Parts: sequence; C-alpha cells; structure tokens
Amino acid sequence: MKHTLLLWLGLGLSAASFAQPRLQPVFSDNTYQLTGVAVSAHNRLFVTYPRWSGPYRYGVVEIVKGKPVPYPDAAMNQWQPGQDGKNKWVCVQTAYVDDQDKLYIVDPAAPKLGKVVAGSAKVVRFDLATNQIEKVYRFEGTIDNSSYLNDIRVDTKTQMAYLTNSGTGGIVVLDLNTGKSRQVLQAHKSVHPLPNVKFIIDGHELRKQGQPVTFQSDGIALSPDRKYLYYKTITDTRLWRVPTAALNDAKLTAQQLAAQVQDLGNVAHTDGMEFDAKGNLYLGDPTTYSMVQVTPDGKPHTWIKDSHLIWPDTYAISKDGFIYITTSQIHKQPDYNNGVNKRTSPYMVFKVKLP
Repeated sequence: MKHTLLLWLGLGLSAASFAQPRLQPVFSDNTYQLTGVAVSAHNRLFVTYPRWSGPYRYGVVEIVKGKPVPYPDAAMNQWQPGQDGKNKWVCVQTAYVDDQDKLYIVDPAAPKLGKVVAGSAKVVRFDLATNQIEKVYRFEGTIDNSSYLNDIRVDTKTQMAYLTNSGTGGIVVLDLNTGKSRQVLQAHKSVHPLPNVKFIIDGHELRKQGQPVTFQSDGIALSPDRKYLYYKTITDTRLWRVPTAALNDAKLTAQQLAAQVQDLGNVAHTDGMEFDAKGNLYLGDPTTYSMVQVTPDGKPHTWIKDSHLIWPDTYAISKDGFIYITTSQIHKQPDYNNGVNKRTSPYMVFKVKLP
C-alpha cells in the first residue's frame, strides 16, 4: 500500500488535482470495497466494508500504521451465512464518531442488499477509551426485513440518534438512553426519489438487471446547532430538512410531522452529507466526480472536482480541520454493468483541509 500512496502523492494525480483544496490520500485498498469512514478525537481512523458483491474479508477495521486491523477483534468480523449474526458484523454500512468520542457502527445486516438476517440489524456503540462495547441497539419491530439502515447522526445533548433507511425509505429515530426506536416519514415524498427521474452517470442511466436503479433516503446530516436534520435520496437532487424537535415528539401524527418537512430545492446528487462547524454542508456528487459545498445561505457550488472521486460515499470531519472522503465506486460494480467489474483504481480514503 505504501507504494500505491507514493504514486498518488507523486505522479498519480494530475496537476489540476493539486490546486487548492487538494485530495490527500490516507488509505487505499486494491481488493475490498469500502464505504464508511470515521475519525476519532485523537485521529484514529476507522473504515467499514459492506458485504455486497464481493470479494469480502472483514466488516470494520481500524487503520493502524497504514494497515487495516479488524475491529474490535477478528472474531466479530467472522460471521458466515447460516450463523447467528446478532453479535457479529453481518454487512456493515458505516461508522460515526460523536462529539463525546463514542464510535457507532451501523450494521444493516442485509448481505448483498438482500433481506435482513433475522434479528441482526443493529447499531453498536464503542467507548474508544477502552475499545469496549457500551451498548447494542436493535430494531426488531421498527424496521422490516427489506430495510437497509444506512447512515447515522447523533445528538449527545438530547441523547437522540437518527438513521436513514435506504432500503424502503424512512427516518429511524433512536433514543440512546432507552434503546427504543421508531420509524417516521416512510410515506413522505422526501425519503423517495422523484418518479421517472433518470440517474445518469458516465453518460448512461444506472441500471441493475436491466431495471433503472433508484435509491431511497440515504445521506443525512445534523446542523451544527442540532435544530435540523438534513437528508436526501441519491437518485434526485432535492435536499430536505426537518426540525429535530418535531422528530423527537412522538405525539405528532404522521401528517403533523410531514407538515414540518422543508423542501430546500435542487442542490446535487449525493451519497453522504456532513456539516462543518461553520455551517457549510458538504455533499459528494458521483455523477460529476465532485464535492459540493452548500454555504450557510443555502447556495451550492462545486468545491472540488477530480476524476479520482469515483463515487464519493461517506464523509467525516476531524478535530484538526480535515474532511475525510471514501470512494466506493458503486456504479462500477458488476451488478450495474452486466456482470463486468469496471473498477478503475483502488478504493480510497482521502482527506481535504477545510476552508
């Protein structure tokens, strides 16, 4: 891997890529598809791997001296089909570190984006000071077996967490103290892509088994003041937000909650989303190989455009002022190319200095 990084740092990136701000490679994987990334207060780097089309080796790793080390240990990464997946990584999607330096791992437990392995969908919270599991949150009775828990954001002040369901569409509201959860907005247009919108990438519509691909609610971000939850689908460019106070009020009817959802207009396609401390929102547009910055006044502009941003997937902001970006190359998977693997470079984790 050192050789690969030297190439990226030297001749591997075009001269245009070194214009500020520039991508700085921090980890590459030539074999296994990664999606999620999280950075601790002490710059510990965690990367997650989904069990999709393969090959597959582990679900969660910590990058130690440039090498992936299974986290929290090898045993938790050794689930096999047919086994009980309640206490092992089945199909991990993402990782997130909150402002108290707790690590959350989201395991939708749906290998190959299929059905959820019985009772195995979970969020696991680790104390990074001890690397011990603090709590496991489960979602039986909240989501069905066609769901796919995707991304998470945590408000440590209210002890509430929010997750997107990209399988069937919806927002899951999780009380971190009680462990109770509920799903909302499943029938609202904000969690589903616009009908008849074509998702065009690399000059053609993305299809799977001959059918147009649509992605439900996916990217999610909490505003710095924690007053709003922002979210969107991948397939269309609309951005939405809803007051967290409304999400936290279980007494609201579905209609009352829906009435508080705000349509922020067309911004960009994106997979993940993240706010910096200044209130800038960052999105990654796989259709244009770019990172988009939405300033606090709501205006989007291209922040970085680089051919190495091959499906920018997940983002994490570190205490020392960098945004970390994974490139998962989802559209180059065999599933979306009539069985042909069109991956063109290693799966990467980059970092970029924030403005």
